[in-house]
Amino acid sequence: MRPKGVVIAIDGPAGSGKSTVAQKLAKRLGYLHIDTGAIYRSLAFWALERQLPLEDGEAIARLASELSFEYDEAGLKVGGVRLGQALRHERVAEVAARLACYPQVREILLQVQRDLGAEGGVVLEGRDIGTVVFPDAELKVFLTASEEERALRRWREEKARGFDSSLEEVRASIRRRDEQDARREVAPLRVAQDALQIDTTGREVEGIVAEIEGAVRKKLKG
Repeated sequence: MRPKGVVIAIDGPAGSGKSTVAQKLAKRLGYLHIDTGAIYRSLAFWALERQLPLEDGEAIARLASELSFEYDEAGLKVGGVRLGQALRHERVAEVAARLACYPQVREILLQVQRDLGAEGGVVLEGRDIGTVVFPDAELKVFLTASEEERALRRWREEKARGFDSSLEEVRASIRRRDEQDARREVAPLRVAQDALQIDTTGREVEGIVAEIEGAVRKKLKG
């Protein structure tokens, strides 16, 4: 059983280090780690798997309402299935960003995310956690990094997983994702006013995690 604690919202653009930092932070605190991007990528995976028309927001919303979303210490299950590394492919990420622009889809998945984090003791990572999903989160963090470093991180991740993407392809994908996230009408990527902002460029993960953990401990002490 995880300890009762605060809600920690970690936001930032693709490749900023959210997943690595959130995972390590959650482990240190004994909290549940929720990758909200994986929720959208799972929806994208099943939409592609079922060959749904991606331009049909209503069809995608129906799929979102039909799927079950469960999170535990072993990770995410959607429709009773753990999709694992299939969710990390750049094509799935691009489709997820596209589907996230549909207001009806975001409305359904917004409630999913709030239900998953309602009990506290969670580290949620995404793009609108501190601004939309949990605007009253006890601690909000916004991570960023240079475009070059973000592209390199993603390219190395792709190579490690056996995906044959060039660095330029990954860089172009990140630029498209940044533009989609910033320009979408519903819940665009932005920094919450009270967020702790951290530039991760050139920094060691452990140092970043320790900085956030220190902020969490202060919150817990009141």
